[in-house]
Amino acid sequence: MLVVEDDLNLVNLLEYNLNRAGFNCVFAGTGELALKELPKKNFDLVLLDVMLPGIDGFEVCRQIRQHQLYRDIPVIMLTARGEEIDRILGFELGIDDYIVKPYSPRELVLRIRAVLKRDRRMGGRAQDNLVLGKLDVDLVRHVVKLDGRVIDLTLMEFKLLVALMKRIGEALSREILLSDVWEVERNINTRTIDTHVTRLREKLGDHGSLIRTVRGIGYKLENSGFPSGSKSDENR
Repeated sequence: MLVVEDDLNLVNLLEYNLNRAGFNCVFAGTGELALKELPKKNFDLVLLDVMLPGIDGFEVCRQIRQHQLYRDIPVIMLTARGEEIDRILGFELGIDDYIVKPYSPRELVLRIRAVLKRDRRMGGRAQDNLVLGKLDVDLVRHVVKLDGRVIDLTLMEFKLLVALMKRIGEALSREILLSDVWEVERNINTRTIDTHVTRLREKLGDHGSLIRTVRGIGYKLENSGFPSGSKSDENR
C-alpha cells in the first residue's frame, strides 16, 4: 500500500495501525514523491491525503487515473475537509472511498479492507498478465513471452505494448501514446512513437503485424488476424 501523508504525527499513527493490521506500507510526504514511488512496486491501494505540499491529492489522483499502468489502483482519500463539493470532485476523479478526519484507526482499517475485498470480487484492480494469442505480458515482473520464449524489450517498448494491449481494438493517437507512455506534453511534435512501434513490431515477429497503423491517427492493436497456430477467444 502507498500512503501519501505529510503530517508526521499522522504518519506515525498510520504506520503503527496499518502494520498492526497486516498491511505493508510505503510512505510519501508529497504528491511528487508519491508519483515517483508508483513505478517501484505493484501497489494494491493508495491512501491519499488531499492537503499536501506542492501538488495536492486531487492532482495526484488525476495523474494516477490518467496513467495506463496505474489507473486501476484503488484510491482512498483522507481529508479534514468534508464539504460536499470536495467529495464530488474526488469521486469524479475516480476515488474508491473518502474518509474525513478525524477517523478511528479501526474504521480506517475496515474501510481499506472493504475496498480491497470489493476490488478482488470485481476481478482485481488490474490483471497480473495480459494475453493475446501466444503473447503473454507479465505486468508484475515486467516480462514478455512469445510462445513461451522471453522477448527482450526496453522499458518504453514494454510500456507501449501494455498501453496497446489494455485498449485492444482502440485507435490511439501518437499524442495520447506520447502522453501515457513517455509522459510528455501532447503538443510535442515527434516521431519517437513511430520508431518504437517499428522496433516493437520487429521484436514481436509474426505478432508484430497485429499492431496496425491507423492513417491520420496513430496505432491500434488488433485482436483478430492472428498468425497461424495462435489462439484467441475470437478465433475459437
